[in-house]
Amino acid sequence: MPRPQPRFPEPDTQPFWDATKEHRLLLQRCDRGHTFYYARTHCPECLSNKLEWVQASGRGKLYSYTVARREQSPDFAADVPYIIAAITLDEGPRMTSLLVEADPDSVQIDGAVEVAWDDVSPEISMPYFRPVMG
Repeated sequence: MPRPQPRFPEPDTQPFWDATKEHRLLLQRCDRGHTFYYARTHCPECLSNKLEWVQASGRGKLYSYTVARREQSPDFAADVPYIIAAITLDEGPRMTSLLVEADPDSVQIDGAVEVAWDDVSPEISMPYFRPVMG
């Protein structure tokens, strides 16, 4: 059974999802230099509505995580155990995603991670993260 996919993109999130199809991770930045994730109509720091999309490096550090050892939905039964992670991106914002290609019993807080793309459909590529080896 295929996993659920994000709802069809809204106008505010469309640039993000368009970029993921090209395996590019975009963040928003306001005219005062605050960079943030997730897509919004106004900066969460200063409320500016003068926003642009900027390319992110796709690298960061593991801030926190939890391991799901029981599926929360039958859609995810084949993935158990899986790691739900909070990633602090090199650009500053924190992003929640899955940590893939990692042993749930060997994950390290502050470990370096990089984006790993999962093309779940022709319209959607999901940005997951994996540990950086070496």
